[in-house]
Amino acid sequence: MHPTPSASSHTSSSDLASADATLSAETPIIAPVPASEAAAQPISLTAWVLLIVLAGIWGTSFILMKRGLEVFSAVELGVTRVSVAALLLLPFGLRHVGKASRSQLWWLLASGVVGTLLPAMLFAYAETKLASGLAGVLNALTAVFTLLVGALLFGQRLTGLRVLGIALGLLGTIVLIRLGGSGGEATPTGEGNAWYGLFIVAATIGYGFSVNIIKHRVSGLSPVAVTSLLLLLIGGPALAYLLVGTGFLHKLATVPGAWTAFGYIALLATMSTAVAMVLFNKLIQQSTTLFASSSTYLIPIVALALGALDGEAFNLWHAVGMAIILLGVFIVHRAK
Repeated sequence: MHPTPSASSHTSSSDLASADATLSAETPIIAPVPASEAAAQPISLTAWVLLIVLAGIWGTSFILMKRGLEVFSAVELGVTRVSVAALLLLPFGLRHVGKASRSQLWWLLASGVVGTLLPAMLFAYAETKLASGLAGVLNALTAVFTLLVGALLFGQRLTGLRVLGIALGLLGTIVLIRLGGSGGEATPTGEGNAWYGLFIVAATIGYGFSVNIIKHRVSGLSPVAVTSLLLLLIGGPALAYLLVGTGFLHKLATVPGAWTAFGYIALLATMSTAVAMVLFNKLIQQSTTLFASSSTYLIPIVALALGALDGEAFNLWHAVGMAIILLGVFIVHRAK
């Protein structure tokens, strides 16, 4: 359970650092890679199995959030998710705490707040009104904002194709939010719930900052060290607030179905954090970064399928918006 950056000649340290952003993003963030990498080695059956399993884990995250929200508030869900994940990886965080400099710890704290804690609550708040399937589609914007933040603040080069990919991602978002509707109930004011997608946009911008911080400010730490230390720094305050600042314990003791809802959140934290991180790094080692990034396109399909089985609506504008966003992400992934 301790993948190292040197495990594969096909994986750069920045790629593995970026992989740690899957902590809450439910989507892999892969730096653009040469198209020739795809032919560097044949893709094994094991790699295909890992890809499908990862898409299933990340695609299921959105319906699990929806189930957790049946009892707990968005804030309670977010801090519970972070707390469970932090407790799960606590032994690894304590083991690696002496390997990071003070500067790296400050950057990890910043990354944890903007890229894990706040997005966990923003996604949950969005799903109080937004269909889980559409949340899964909008999550793909993480790749777009990672590139945009990298270009604006970290000196990453923007080419014409990359600008096109960013523009398409934003256009697809506008289509979903303005025309797509939510497939859920109307808000009290009668406005479309799809506007709650803006909370997911804000969350994916946070993911974009987090990925670039990890890539450019905490290089040299292993993926397990980055994720466990990040959770160690934010997990304590999150757990303290959960226990004394929310009604979590009262709901757990008195509300019917609370333990079941908590089980969904715990499953979300466990699978989308520790298990997915290990599997994703294993996938990169056994294939290529380009192949691993293809799970980005499978996650919305899984999320939409589970949402449809749960009675969520899916219309033509949803399909158009999703297609435009994923085309933009494809261009971002492949552009040189």
